[in-house]
Amino acid sequence: MRTTPARRRTTPTRRAAALAALSLALCLPSPAVAAPTARPRAAERAPGEADGTATARTSGTTAAGGTDRTAAEDAGAARVARRAALAAPAGGLVFGRCPVVEELPGPVRCAALRVPLDYARPDGPRISLTVSRVPATGRGGAARQGALVYNPGGPGASGMHFPLFAGLPAWRGVAAAYDLVGYAPRGVGRSAPLSCRDPAAPAPAGPTLVPAEPSAAYKRERVAEARTYALGCARWAGGALAHYTTLNNVRDLHVLRAALGEERLTFMGASYGTYLGAVYATRYPGYVRRMVFDSAVDPDPRRIWYRNNLDQAPGFERRWSDFRTWAARHHATYGLGATARAVRASYERVRAAVAREPADGVVGTGELHAAYLQTAYYDEVWPERAAALAAFLRGDPGPLVEQAGPRPGDAARAANATAVYTAVLCNDAPWPADWETWDRDNTELARRAPFETWANAFLNLPCAFWPVAERQRPVAVGAAPARLPRTLIVAAERDGATPHRGALELQRRLGPRAALVTEEGAGNHGVAGGRNACVDRRVERYLLTGATPGWRTACAPHPEPAPVSLDDRAAGAPRALLPPVV
Repeated sequence: MRTTPARRRTTPTRRAAALAALSLALCLPSPAVAAPTARPRAAERAPGEADGTATARTSGTTAAGGTDRTAAEDAGAARVARRAALAAPAGGLVFGRCPVVEELPGPVRCAALRVPLDYARPDGPRISLTVSRVPATGRGGAARQGALVYNPGGPGASGMHFPLFAGLPAWRGVAAAYDLVGYAPRGVGRSAPLSCRDPAAPAPAGPTLVPAEPSAAYKRERVAEARTYALGCARWAGGALAHYTTLNNVRDLHVLRAALGEERLTFMGASYGTYLGAVYATRYPGYVRRMVFDSAVDPDPRRIWYRNNLDQAPGFERRWSDFRTWAARHHATYGLGATARAVRASYERVRAAVAREPADGVVGTGELHAAYLQTAYYDEVWPERAAALAAFLRGDPGPLVEQAGPRPGDAARAANATAVYTAVLCNDAPWPADWETWDRDNTELARRAPFETWANAFLNLPCAFWPVAERQRPVAVGAAPARLPRTLIVAAERDGATPHRGALELQRRLGPRAALVTEEGAGNHGVAGGRNACVDRRVERYLLTGATPGWRTACAPHPEPAPVSLDDRAAGAPRALLPPVV
């Protein structure tokens, strides 16, 4: 399962449009007035820069013939980064008006970053990554500290909208001191887009019917589909498929840092972005300035990625229970039942109904499950998901169709995100190659955590048939020859997508200068940026001063959402606009 969900609907208005409208009201200076930062000397290696030969022994792969390919790729990345740092006075990137397709307003400027497809051949074919930026506002006389680069996770999600966070209250202090820089990683959006099916072919039409408990026949169908999907990735990506990896994402980030003119990287990663940042910190520790890890992936190489995905099922089960418990407390509003068990029975009634006849012809059991999986990620959606169930049971399928049905453009974006997600995870590590292992592990897991187990397994199953001969070996995060500067990890205690144990493991591996802030009793995926003032204060203080709280500290949970009745929805009850974890 993606650590970041492919689709999140919190309002009838598209998230991107809402954020764009908000940013249009900002008075941001032109990028031309941003003060340049010093660039590193071309031949200089930062103290503690990971040597390719040393790190390859613990985390690289060895190609046929004995050539240490990872060492060559790291050397290629360093070479390209030095070139980028010297490319132009502005840092090697030329920012201008964003293409219309990015749906970004005027204050945001865009650029293209050219990187090698294969870092072992730094002078070979190149791909172009899209980058977005707003300059530091200088609000309140704040001194500019450089660029803050954000990765939204996935893998497969785009961070191009990150600069729009500058207008949100929780980000204003950080935006005063930093240029906010987003980008689309390789394969995502317009960044050498990856596809595992014919881009010209129509998207598979819904609705989808997914059984609550898969039969042997259904499992055989999904195995065949997974095999076909994996072969489709090879067909449409060709030889490039093997180059969509976390290590190459790290190398791209290293080049982006240099192209921005930054001697050292200030970075914030959410979800999969925490793993990206952790691998960067391991490979290039001397180039780290500050790093925030929000909702950490467990970086233990033994869990990347098959075990990590199994670990998610119990967490999602807890969060599904949290939603049902909340809805039961608000039985007077929704009428779904006064206990979590009764709310589940109401959900199952809706599920049975759309299995017999998809709602409005477009929402079947697959679409229903995808919409209600969002309750395990974000409690902001609880009121409207509960209201949609209540409306359906009263005879009105409209809210459910609005929340779970297809929208123009969703299919293409989801297909791209899934292709990148699959390629990165399948390339990053070995996976079980026999269906019997998958079937045994997931059958056992589904007995205690049925809500998401099989959907997760079938999403990742193409990795069992992956047509790339040579997989990466997961990086031994933390095995760096130099001590890192202070870093900050923030996590929710009940997060299902990235269980809290991952934050503890990341802290252990990054060492005693890594601080951990836990939002106790909460489970939202993505903690920083507007949900919890206690967490936000610590993140802002760290980014602005480098100071961290104690080794392990806690914040009280953010308030649960208030119930919103069907009448309130019709009257246009206001809803908070929060930055998504994407």
